[in-house]
Amino acid sequence: MIDNNTLGKRRKVVVVGAGAVGSTFCYALAQSGLAEEVAVIDQNDNLAQGQVLDLVHGQAFFPTVSIRVGKPCDYADAQVVVITAGVAQRPGETRLQLLRKNATIVRSIIDDIVDQKSTGVILVVSNPVDILTHVALKRAGYDRGRVIGSGTVLDSARFRHLLSKHCGVDIHNVHANILGEHGDSEFAAWSMTHVAGMQIDKYCPICRRCDDWAAERRKIEQDVRDSAYHIIEHKGATCFAIGLALVRITGAVLRGQRSVLTVSTMFDGEFGLHDVCLSVPSIVSESGVVKIIENQLPEHELAALAASASILKKTMEELDIDA
Repeated sequence: MIDNNTLGKRRKVVVVGAGAVGSTFCYALAQSGLAEEVAVIDQNDNLAQGQVLDLVHGQAFFPTVSIRVGKPCDYADAQVVVITAGVAQRPGETRLQLLRKNATIVRSIIDDIVDQKSTGVILVVSNPVDILTHVALKRAGYDRGRVIGSGTVLDSARFRHLLSKHCGVDIHNVHANILGEHGDSEFAAWSMTHVAGMQIDKYCPICRRCDDWAAERRKIEQDVRDSAYHIIEHKGATCFAIGLALVRITGAVLRGQRSVLTVSTMFDGEFGLHDVCLSVPSIVSESGVVKIIENQLPEHELAALAASASILKKTMEELDIDA
C-alpha cells in the first residue's frame, strides 16, 4: 500500500556513517530503486568520498539514483535519516565508557538534524540500538514514533531463516518475531510463530523433523542471540543482512507502506511499560511508527518482555541517559 501523502515528496535518504554498515546499506538501497537521492555523511570525509565514488561507478547497473557526499543541510529535506555512526570498543575500555562515547556522538548528530528543522524520520542503527534510540528521541524532543531503531528486524530475519531451515519450508512462508532488546535479553515470541499459516505448535506434529522440539526451540533461540558474535568472530563485523534489513525499514517509510516490523520504539504504557525503547511488532509508515501492536502474549512472554525492559532501564540509569 502506497500512501498518497508520500507521492509529492522527493525520496531522499541521508546516511550518517560510511563504515561497513552504512556503505553496505547504501549499496543495497541503490539497487532497490527506493530512493531518488542518497547523501552520505561521515566525520572522515575521505572515507565518505571514497564510498560515494565507488558507489557511483556502479550507476550503470542499478536504477537511477543520485548518490553524493552530504552536509548537515541535507537533513532539512530528507525523508529518512539513518544513523550508523559510532566508535568501536578499545582495549581496556568498559562497556559503559563505550556507550557514553556513542551517546555523545548520537546527541551531536541529533543536534545538527534539529538545527536544520528536519521533518524526516530518524532511524538509529548504532549499537546498543535501543539505548541510543532512547538517547536520540530525548535529545530531539520529537513525537516518539518519529525516532525509531532498527531493533530486532534483523534478529527476526535470523529467526525465520533458522526455522525455515529446520522445518524445510520456504522462508517466505515462515512468520516469526524476536521481541525485546536487540541483545542478550531478546526472546523468541513462539506464541506468534506461524509456518504455512499454522501456529508452530500445531505445525510441529505435521512436520516431524525432530525428536525433541523443546530442545530444538532452545537451540534455535540461542543461535539467534549468538549470530552476531559468530559473524564478528569470523569476519570482524556484520553488514550484509543488516544492510538489507535497513532497506526494508526505509522502504516502509519512503512508500508509506504501513508495514509491520519489529523496530525499536518508545513505550508509553503498552504492555505496561513506560519510558523505554524496545522491539515489538509495530506499524511503520511515512511518519515512522504509527501504532504499536499489543498482541495478547502469554504470561511467560510478557515476563520476558518486562525483564528485557528492566535490563535496559538499569543500563540507562548507569549511563545517566538524560544528561
